[in-house]
Amino acid sequence: MDGFTCNLKACRVLRGLTQGELAERVGVRRETIMRLEKAQYNPSLKLAVDISREVGVPIEEIFVFE
Repeated sequence: MDGFTCNLKACRVLRGLTQGELAERVGVRRETIMRLEKAQYNPSLKLAVDISREVGVPIEEIFVFE
């Protein structure tokens, strides 16, 4: 996706979470987390907020829209 960078993987790893664990905590499938980490999926605002809270990093540091 042009103009979109996702730093989720680094944030998730720092928290010691697997893709599956994060997915379960935010109510999505592991594949969704995988696609987010590859910047192949643009998250909804709710999902972005939920992920931000789980990994303890501000949304704008995880999801960067240029």
